[in-house]
Amino acid sequence: MTSPPPDGSRDRRIEDPTNLWIIHPAGRALLPWFVARGISANAVSVIGLLLGGFAALAYASWHAWPFAFLGLLFSIGWLIADGLDGMVARATGTASALGRTLDGICDHGVFALIYILIASSIGTLEIWALAIAAGVLHAVQSSLYEGERARFHRRCKGLVSPPPAPSRNLLVRLYDGVAGSVDRIAFVFDATLQRAADPVALGQAYGARAAKPMRLMSLLSANVRVYAIFLACLAGNPRYFFWFELIPLTAILVVGLTWHRTVESRLLRNAGAASEHPSSSQSHIQRT
Repeated sequence: MTSPPPDGSRDRRIEDPTNLWIIHPAGRALLPWFVARGISANAVSVIGLLLGGFAALAYASWHAWPFAFLGLLFSIGWLIADGLDGMVARATGTASALGRTLDGICDHGVFALIYILIASSIGTLEIWALAIAAGVLHAVQSSLYEGERARFHRRCKGLVSPPPAPSRNLLVRLYDGVAGSVDRIAFVFDATLQRAADPVALGQAYGARAAKPMRLMSLLSANVRVYAIFLACLAGNPRYFFWFELIPLTAILVVGLTWHRTVESRLLRNAGAASEHPSSSQSHIQRT
């Protein structure tokens, strides 16, 4: 098993390779400069949104291949900013519910701009229908994936997934309502983890099994979409990306969620059997 990054916030077993070798190292290199100048995590999120806006403007001229490459470069800049804002928040102790929601809104906003400007550049009813359908599914896929990823990181440390604290901010409540919709289904395993005699051991057993479905669902990350948009535009037909969003990525979400819940169910059965035979509880955990 590989080690997590220096801040301990991510498990490398389920990270996109480009995050490991390009995006996050670039963010960590920039982190001291931003912290020294007092640039807040929310400001970094807005900078990322601006970079994503420039990427969208470049992709509006996708017919010319240099603009496709320009769109890719701005998109990579946005990905770096998207990781950097969390690093700044953790380094300065300024993480907040509003910041988390702003980060999510900026992420969705970047792709919304790209989808809209690409659809506008073609202008047919068919491309608008594709773009809107892809955008709706993208929002659902991303929210559910981020919820699964956060749950995985907590459980691997033997911690349960607490519901977010109620917020007076309407945007925060709406975002948490979508992103946390699967939490209610996954609560059964969290309750068992909370009651476990050794939650860390159970969490480690869970992590060893759940890493596989989480690696599959890492294909739902923003990185994959960034490269897929670039390749579709470079190939001369952005429709390829929208269909990629509609069919393969939706299938990955369904399979990944089902696989993840199956892992939980098997561990719950093992935990139940171990509770009936306490002397063999450790062997149950080890075999999982």
